[in-house]
Amino acid sequence: MYSSIMVPIDLAHIDKLDKSLTTATDLAKLYSATVCYVGVTASVPTTIAHSREEFEKKFKQFAQEQADKYDIKARSYVVTTPDPVTEIDDRLVEAVADVGADLVVMSSHVPGVADHLHLMSSNASYIVKHTNVAVFVVR
Repeated sequence: MYSSIMVPIDLAHIDKLDKSLTTATDLAKLYSATVCYVGVTASVPTTIAHSREEFEKKFKQFAQEQADKYDIKARSYVVTTPDPVTEIDDRLVEAVADVGADLVVMSSHVPGVADHLHLMSSNASYIVKHTNVAVFVVR
């Protein structure tokens, strides 16, 4: 049913992604699919990495650790943009096509005041609206 599962990853919040990582892993095993972990980073140094090369190395290492830990096929894909905060939705939509994903598994944030005031948009809803692939949102 699925052959390529895209999982957006924020290395700064990896501790909050257990459920989505487990869900993606379980689905990958069930369908013998490849998991592609996608990271969006700034073109300037960040707290995670001082350069794109360092970020790519960390991200590739993360993907390999997941593959080894869960015995799945995994790869990494990094997108660099000048302003990840404002461009993340568009870059993730582009990544869906770039990696050939037929399913996206992603974490949701816990709804809060900003959501009720419509100050914070949902990355998942944007992907649902702008791609033709299935999106599994994990809370």
